Amino acid sequence: QVQFVESGGGLVQPGGSLKLSCTASGSTFGFYIMGWYRQAPGKQRELVATITRHGNTNSSPPVKGRFTISRDNAKNTVYLQMNSLKPEDTAVYYCHAQIGGGGSPDYWGQGTQVTVSS
Repeated sequence: QVQFVESGGGLVQPGGSLKLSCTASGSTFGFYIMGWYRQAPGKQRELVATITRHGNTNSSPPVKGRFTISRDNAKNTVYLQMNSLKPEDTAVYYCHAQIGGGGSPDYWGQGTQVTVSS
C-alpha cells in the first residue's frame, strides 16, 4: 500500500517562499516519477511539476522560473521550493507518484494547503 507524508504548506505573503516535502512509501522498487499537482477552489486539478528517478523535470508555464522541484531517491522524497509566490498560487497541493512510467497507476497524497495572502 502506497502512503505519503506531506508537509510544508501554510500561509505566506505575496512574494514569499515555501518549501513542500513529500515522502512516499510502499513500493519495493521506489517510484519512477514523483511530482506535485494543485487544485484551487472551483478549478480542476492541474500539474505543477514532476521529476523522474533520473532527474528529468517538467513544470507548468505559470510556475516556471519560480518553483523548483527536486527529489532524494534514497528517501523516496520529493520537494517543491516555491519562490515569488502569488495569490493565484493559492490551492491545495497534492503529491503524486507512479511506480512505473506511462500508464501505471497514479498514487496521491492527502494534500496540503498553500495560501498566499496579505
